[in-house]
Amino acid sequence: MNQPTDRPQKQVGFRRLFGGARTHRSQHTGFLSIAGGLVAWELVGRLVISNSLFLATPTQIAAQIYNLMRSGELFIHMGVSGAEFGIGLIISIILGIALGFLITTNKIANAILGPWISALYATPTVAIAPLIILWFGIGLWSKVFVVIINATFPMIINTEAGLRATDPKLIEAVRCFGASPLQVFWNVMLPSALPYILAGVRLSVGRAIVSVVVGELFGSRAGLGFMITQASEVFNMPRLFAAVVVLALVGVILTAGARYLERVLQPWNK
Repeated sequence: MNQPTDRPQKQVGFRRLFGGARTHRSQHTGFLSIAGGLVAWELVGRLVISNSLFLATPTQIAAQIYNLMRSGELFIHMGVSGAEFGIGLIISIILGIALGFLITTNKIANAILGPWISALYATPTVAIAPLIILWFGIGLWSKVFVVIINATFPMIINTEAGLRATDPKLIEAVRCFGASPLQVFWNVMLPSALPYILAGVRLSVGRAIVSVVVGELFGSRAGLGFMITQASEVFNMPRLFAAVVVLALVGVILTAGARYLERVLQPWNK
């Protein structure tokens, strides 16, 4: 009698064992891929393109980042870019969810805002950033506005898709119990659209980082984009690559944070 009940437990144990082994192998493969790429980059920078005006090696970049951190200059630029990114992203998320709900539930709003959303979403950042810098100056809020222009639309589109995917039977059942439109949105539509919204947050994070850098390239007094502009003007490749590497690392950390947020808010999707 115990044999049938023991077998599923053994199968689950084997799955956990081999599933964990596959996870470790994939992590090791990713680490080896990064390490191999860095070694190849170092060899090319020392043996093929030895002129530092054209290419900086990983060791030179690491030394430059260390010097910038030691002097405190890197933290100043990261603080400026971080403020522009954080304020712009928070506003984009709130505005995107609100507009996504509006165009999903109101046909008139969808007819009015739909063409504008499609047009602005397809407009490249490089085309509108100089105009925004010209209108708002080179201070903080011009870059925040560039972030909002670019990071809001993934939130709108994903929120709309998630809200439209809500089961209409659930909405009808809640309305039969006398729920208000706000209660229907908060208790039914928003939880159903949560996976789409969190996917939109991940997309908005990437677009926000790019928007900050583009805005700072066209006009700023500080920031990682400002560092890139300064370094390119004097052909300081280690400094330029240092700013790029820091941006890449920040992007990886923020994307990992967004994935962690998805796992916390959606434990049923593990």
